[in-house]
Amino acid sequence: MGKNNKVKTTNDLELQDRLVAINRVTKVTKGGRAFSFAAIVVVGNGDGIIGWGLGKANEVTAAIAKGVESAKKNLIKVPVHKGTIPHEVSAKFGGSRIFLKPASEGTGVKAGGAMRAVLESVGVTDVLAKSKGSSNPHNLVKATIAALDELRSPAQVAQNRGVSVEKVFNGK
Repeated sequence: MGKNNKVKTTNDLELQDRLVAINRVTKVTKGGRAFSFAAIVVVGNGDGIIGWGLGKANEVTAAIAKGVESAKKNLIKVPVHKGTIPHEVSAKFGGSRIFLKPASEGTGVKAGGAMRAVLESVGVTDVLAKSKGSSNPHNLVKATIAALDELRSPAQVAQNRGVSVEKVFNGK
């Protein structure tokens, strides 16, 4: 994850959690089969804060609760500009590759499954997204958050280049 995008506190944030996927895991013992659950959860405030977590437990509700607690521990700040992302970005995690592209107002979130949950939780309302390779929800969530973490706002770009924000857009 990016060094400067970490969010320090979670006390004052109104975070909404969203269950992305739940996986039933079976352990075969001499006494029969023992079932447990692994839940991947995304939390976000709908205004540029996002985090993901994985919870494992013998009960579904406990796994989700653990996932939410884990997600609150690794929140990042994402620059959302007028309901979309500031620029194109791609990322890879494991076998999953994703591509995100800004979209005009009214387009909606054109993304599937796990990517949609992440993008809606962060507060993006208009974006074009494509996933290639593995559709494993764990890797898709991690790749999407890695891509969002690479985003830079126009103000950050201007500051890094030592120019004004208008010059970043106009190129003169």
